[in-house]
Amino acid sequence: MPWLQVRLAISPEQAETYEDALLSVGAVSVTFMDAEDQPIYEPDLGTTPLWSRTHLLALFEADVDEANLLAHLTLLTGGTLPDHQVERIEDQDWERSWMDNFQPMRFGRRLWIVPSWHAAPEPEAVNLLLDPGLAFGTGTHPTTALCLEWLDGQELNGVDVLDFGCGSGILAIAALLLGAKQAVGTDIDIQALEASRDNAGRNGIDPARFPLYLPEDLPKQQAEVVVANILAGPLVQLAGTITALVQPNGRLALSGILAEQAEEVRAAYADAFVLDPTAEKDGWVRISGRRR
Repeated sequence: MPWLQVRLAISPEQAETYEDALLSVGAVSVTFMDAEDQPIYEPDLGTTPLWSRTHLLALFEADVDEANLLAHLTLLTGGTLPDHQVERIEDQDWERSWMDNFQPMRFGRRLWIVPSWHAAPEPEAVNLLLDPGLAFGTGTHPTTALCLEWLDGQELNGVDVLDFGCGSGILAIAALLLGAKQAVGTDIDIQALEASRDNAGRNGIDPARFPLYLPEDLPKQQAEVVVANILAGPLVQLAGTITALVQPNGRLALSGILAEQAEEVRAAYADAFVLDPTAEKDGWVRISGRRR
């Protein structure tokens, strides 16, 4: 069926007021969108930042009276409505449209990330089945892609891997499919561990090969390969912790780093590692090296 869409141009301070008001007058969904392509790279933990100019989109059933809706919204918010636009949009197969945006992706020579509704383009390749879901990493972000490409280029047969900040588990699962003996995953978010466990099962990974831990429960042992795709600030702050997880002569790959942050991160690891040249993709970088 068709829908009535209301678009409001708001500031971050207005977000909660207008979200509550729209839901109160019957919105079936409310979505925040960036109005100016303004990136937010490193929000503080526990916060949900918004852009300085945000568009708030609300969908209503098509038979809602537009004038009455806007009048009630004005009363609830106690003032003149910000710049807004109301339009009627035709229905479409939203699920089909969403699925069409996710196609199989190749990383390096051997590795593919394949949504479950697609046939593998190269059945003989290493195919990791992963559907877009919670925003923990699906291969579409440059930082994930950089790490997947690095893993594809490593000799992983029989090695132990540690995925520090495992998110969806995509990096650890890729390492296992590429030949790793075991991959340990750790993350501060219990939902990430659950997503990792689910994705491992979808790929036929024996749970014994992919143990998952909260950081405080992580066994004190070293791995031959460590990947950490988190953010530059934590990578610098946790440099000693992460370094201690890599065995002598072991390999390390770090990402979640903006190009302008690369030197600070490199400096935090330069004493303990022989570092490779920095790899860059779309303004994000990967720093890798071998422990001295």
